Amino acid sequence: MEEGKHTLLGATLDELKAAAKGLGLPAFVGKQMADWIYSKCITSTDQMQNVSKIARAKLDEHFTIGCSPPVMAQESKDGTKKYLFRTHEGHFVETVYIPDGKRATLCVSCQVGCKMNCAFCMTGRQGFVASLSEADILNQIYSLPEREKLTNVVFMGQGEPFDNLDNVLRATEVLTADWGFKWSPKRITVSSVGLRKGLKRFLDESKCNIAISLHHPLPQQRAELMPAEKAFSIQDVVDVLRQYDFCRKTKSDAPKQRRLTFEYIIFKGVNDTLRHAEALVYLLRGLDCRVNLIRFHTIPETNLEGASDNVMVRFRDYLTSHGVFTTIRASRGQDIFAACGLLTTEKAGEMANKK
Repeated sequence: MEEGKHTLLGATLDELKAAAKGLGLPAFVGKQMADWIYSKCITSTDQMQNVSKIARAKLDEHFTIGCSPPVMAQESKDGTKKYLFRTHEGHFVETVYIPDGKRATLCVSCQVGCKMNCAFCMTGRQGFVASLSEADILNQIYSLPEREKLTNVVFMGQGEPFDNLDNVLRATEVLTADWGFKWSPKRITVSSVGLRKGLKRFLDESKCNIAISLHHPLPQQRAELMPAEKAFSIQDVVDVLRQYDFCRKTKSDAPKQRRLTFEYIIFKGVNDTLRHAEALVYLLRGLDCRVNLIRFHTIPETNLEGASDNVMVRFRDYLTSHGVFTTIRASRGQDIFAACGLLTTEKAGEMANKK
């Protein structure tokens, strides 16, 4: 961010109008600013062609768009791309672009590192460094070279979204507002371990889809994998979710309902048996949801191993046959450490700083 200037990216329409009025400009300039930023994705206030030169000069004196291109990029043999972005505070976050036929998904980060310390995640190994501002979150989309190809955004990168909920909600508001990017909330999925302080608020204030990182149906064993279980159990998470309506598929009679997904990494001998499948069916009984089975991508200094493909297929088939719609997520970008659980910026940031 330019020294002494305020960032416009992430500002709401009311905030943009207030910014214009604060400089002695008409309020409608704020609406023009929103159009230039969120519809045309400009990189400089000087590009606002229907705003007078005098007004642009005032804006340039006090404000900057706040966007910046990625500082590094890696491409996987399967077409997945991982980008490294520098935040306004000088930290680094990774973002993963996943093309898949007519679909293109972007996995964005909301924090540098993470406090959750899940046993299977490299981001947790990094520890918590900082939360991203709404501008830092949005910049991963705004400055993405493939921005125009995006069909979906998932908050499944670095960090726990509910631990930075204010800025995540501000970012999703910009993405879905009529004055913003005008996306349907159905194009956005926010993933969480299920923090008590954020779960109900997110469900009440957002219409975006939600994905819960479950990974084990039994509380004691889940706590060994995910320390967050000790503060807010998966049973409590499910009990809160039962208070809301979800739809697994688009329904003509309920077009605004969001989707509910449970993410489940399968570990050999840890959560992959018939007993675990039965417990999962019981835990999720009556919920209109899907379970997404995920392959474990090995990280250093862990005893965890991934289950075989045959075990994953049997697990999926058991859940599906017992009324729990289940899919196996394709593993993408593993060769560039872009797959689930592998994002970390400790070394990437050091490399970027040396350039």
